Amino acid sequence: MTARAFFMPGEAGQRYCVLHSPLPGQPVRGLVLHLPAFAEEMNKSRRLVALQARALAQAGYAVLILDLLGCGDSSGDHGDAHWAAWLDDARRAAAWLRAEVAPQGAPLWLWGLRSGGLLACALAAELDAGVLLWQPVASGKQFFQQFLRLKMAGELLGGDAKGVIDGLRQALARNESIEVAGYAVAPALAQGLEAAELLPPAPGKPALWLEVSGQAEPKLSPVAQTRIERWRSAGVVLEARVVAGPSFWQTTEITDCPALIETTLQLLAACAA
Repeated sequence: MTARAFFMPGEAGQRYCVLHSPLPGQPVRGLVLHLPAFAEEMNKSRRLVALQARALAQAGYAVLILDLLGCGDSSGDHGDAHWAAWLDDARRAAAWLRAEVAPQGAPLWLWGLRSGGLLACALAAELDAGVLLWQPVASGKQFFQQFLRLKMAGELLGGDAKGVIDGLRQALARNESIEVAGYAVAPALAQGLEAAELLPPAPGKPALWLEVSGQAEPKLSPVAQTRIERWRSAGVVLEARVVAGPSFWQTTEITDCPALIETTLQLLAACAA
């Protein structure tokens, strides 16, 4: 496999990308666009995402890891980001993959991690893509509420937690940016994230749902089971798996999950067959 870092033009600057590709001369079995997790969850996940991308490239897939507007090494600060721009970043990246890597055609997968799954599912039908979901967030509103609680937890340590979340909500309503756990969030990003739901991809397009569990007998979360049943009832072709491993997107130390990497490879191979 080969790896190449570059900047892609985008709204208000450039987007940092890393392309993991099969060796020259090796057929491209598919295209995979990674849509990252939110804020610190993205940083915690970088190592595992890179390991998965390398494994996929060795298996014949071209994988593009994208830093969205205001994230990682892309242009702007986190406070400059908004949901519509992130959707547009994904559209541009998918178009680039198709034009530059596989102009003769190859199936496209949108690989969404946590809140990145919301972006993937929002665009899957438009981009005629399958979805690969890692521990997806089902409700943007619920996820953002949990994110705001990080601020409340910090205030609790300082002895002043009263009205913290209400104060954040009021600031957003006044069209002011807020700061949570070191990340600035503009009203447009908060509104877009809260309005996002994990929509089913187009019927007939494949969907892979993978979760990680620290339980002795790993099971899908109740939220996942409910959403998966709803999708299947709507005609979505979906495979779901849960593997044993740590919650790598939120652990204190950077952790790996080999079972997740291997299961992802197996499921994609089964879809290709």
